[in-house]
Amino acid sequence: MKKRIILYSLLLVSLSTSVTSCKKNTKITEKAVKVNKNGLPVLNPLQEAMPQLTPSYCADKKLRIDSFFHKVWNKEDNVSFLVAQNGQILYENYNGFANKRENELITAETPLHIASVSKVLTSTAVLMLIDAGKIKLEQKVTEFLPDFPYPDVTVLTLLNHRSGMKNYAYFTYNDGNWDTKKELTNEDIVTVLKEKHIPLESKTDTRFGYCNTNYAMLALIIEKVTGLKYPEAMQEMIFKPLGMTHTFVYETAKHKGKVSLSYKGNMDLAVEYLDGVYGDKNIYSTPRDLLKFDVARYSPSYLNPELLEKVYHGYSNEKKGKRNYGLGIRMLEFEEGEPFYYHNGWWHGNTSCYINMKKEKVTMFVISNKYTHKTYKTKQLAPLFGDYPFKTIEEQEE
Repeated sequence: MKKRIILYSLLLVSLSTSVTSCKKNTKITEKAVKVNKNGLPVLNPLQEAMPQLTPSYCADKKLRIDSFFHKVWNKEDNVSFLVAQNGQILYENYNGFANKRENELITAETPLHIASVSKVLTSTAVLMLIDAGKIKLEQKVTEFLPDFPYPDVTVLTLLNHRSGMKNYAYFTYNDGNWDTKKELTNEDIVTVLKEKHIPLESKTDTRFGYCNTNYAMLALIIEKVTGLKYPEAMQEMIFKPLGMTHTFVYETAKHKGKVSLSYKGNMDLAVEYLDGVYGDKNIYSTPRDLLKFDVARYSPSYLNPELLEKVYHGYSNEKKGKRNYGLGIRMLEFEEGEPFYYHNGWWHGNTSCYINMKKEKVTMFVISNKYTHKTYKTKQLAPLFGDYPFKTIEEQEE
């Protein structure tokens, strides 16, 4: 006999049917659609609800997370904060200003710039296109972008940051390579690379070098393959199917003056000519929308097992150490226990943190539009859910 679906509150109805509160259980019976009418792969909600957490478990975790939150964050901070397990929200908190001059407060529905956490979503779109047979991991970038000047760089070395390219934030500024009074675009980056003969920083696939240029190029590849601009492709493949109604890619002509502001630590505004480049950054979202995204990637129809295994595999082992990078995800690989998957972000005053504890099915999203290092302390919550060797706030205070 099927269980009746109980709605916890009207507030949580806005969440996707695959994202639930601790007092709500949801089962999705609609058949997943792998490819849409335009032949593009689509990320659909998880069809079956994850195991329900008990009220006592939820209450205990909520109390301890709340204690952490108030030890780290204060009323002067700007932050969107959410912790969930099995798709069920354990704790969320929203504080500060989206726009201080207009006295606009940050709420659960306020999109904030997620900085380099955007890379997780960009890589997901690329991986979906690979799974659909429209791209190959080892395919040369020059097959998509004829003017791209590095013949050995592949889709794989863009995804895992082993292309050897330099960061566009530096080579466009240096030597007058770009008029900084003009907003730079992804296409402009390719032009500068070619016309200014920008050399590689290191030989392709010889070492890890985290570089925003890699993901700016991946956004162009998405455009070439889908026939859509990156903002439209992300909307069609990911945002719209998952009901991420507060998520979008920033476009200057469309969104300037209409989005949450980016503040330095002293609340001064931060804007510059690099703000038009996307793929590596420039996605605005909310923790609740990002939770829909995180849960959907547990679906058996998301990626084939072989490709999914490659996503969470470390590719940079030149030096022995804990830190590594997969395909659009950072990882800490400990000698014992599960690897810790996450991605941080920073752009202007925007800082972000996404934690994806796969074994425990715990996810954490923290976004701030006022520059702070507090965002990155979120990993100290990991020991609440599993055997991860991070010092808690209490241990650091001893």
